[in-house]
Amino acid sequence: MPDAVAATGRWYGLATVIVAMDQGSKWLASSELAYATPVKILSWFNLTLHHNEGAAFSFLAGAGGWQRWFFAVLALVVSGMIAYWIKELKPRQWQLSLALALVLGGALGNLVDRVYLGYVVDFISVHYRDWYFPTFNVADAAISVGAFLIIIDSVFNTVTDSPSNETGHS
Repeated sequence: MPDAVAATGRWYGLATVIVAMDQGSKWLASSELAYATPVKILSWFNLTLHHNEGAAFSFLAGAGGWQRWFFAVLALVVSGMIAYWIKELKPRQWQLSLALALVLGGALGNLVDRVYLGYVVDFISVHYRDWYFPTFNVADAAISVGAFLIIIDSVFNTVTDSPSNETGHS
């Protein structure tokens, strides 16, 4: 059991690091960038401060304020479920644990913004000529990578919770 506890702590620790990186980068962006004024880093990459009052891709951003608490409660419930899921996984299920820790850290990072600011700070802007991907942040990137890894794990991973047929019965 100590291995399981250590593994769980490792994943919660990773989620905490994601929250810290997310909050630190958002603080820096909010301190150093003028709102909606792009700072060109590369031909396809800018830093541009935006405030997202909605969910992904500003979904429900203009809904009148109720969405702030709806998304906060939703993030809290989902984070609780993910934290429990991580705790229940076996140490050999590290790929899924990694993916869930990324999603958990990202969800909590954006939750902090939503509760304390009423919006999520976004500042990473990727584009190709005049086509701009919606501005995002470190938490969004962690959630996206984590979700991708969950899909990969569900398709390719053969590690399961079911015991193997070790009794010799057919």
